[in-house]
Amino acid sequence: MYLVNMLYVSRTDPSFNPDDIAQILESSARNNARRGITGILAFNSSYFLQCLEGSRSAVNSAYHAILNDKRHHSPVLLAYHEIHQRQFPQWAMGYIGENLFSQEILLRYSNSSEFKPYELSGQSAAGLLVELASHVPTLSSVPHLKTVSN
Repeated sequence: MYLVNMLYVSRTDPSFNPDDIAQILESSARNNARRGITGILAFNSSYFLQCLEGSRSAVNSAYHAILNDKRHHSPVLLAYHEIHQRQFPQWAMGYIGENLFSQEILLRYSNSSEFKPYELSGQSAAGLLVELASHVPTLSSVPHLKTVSN
């Protein structure tokens, strides 16, 4: 079985509650660990930018659940491809909150120093997530993935 990497962006639904992000992170980390999925989520109060990695069937199943989650609005798939290794093997669901965004880093990957993930290419979105994650020694509120099994 081979690995895939998927990047998507979505908006928060108008009914989104600030407490919803903690619930999303908790359930995603639990479900992802069970499915052998790793990844990372960048979030501000308006947008989600997420990378999921794992088997094709597991990642597709997770994305299907996201498409049916009423907290996500207008999801757009930015990239989907086979990979030979994971970028984020340490996190069942890594998290980068808006307080960790750097205007310099955002400007490096987009035409704005604001977080506007709908304006990113798949390649730029991937680079942004990798760089943001590399500037954070430990990401809070995310269970560590100890084992991956399919």
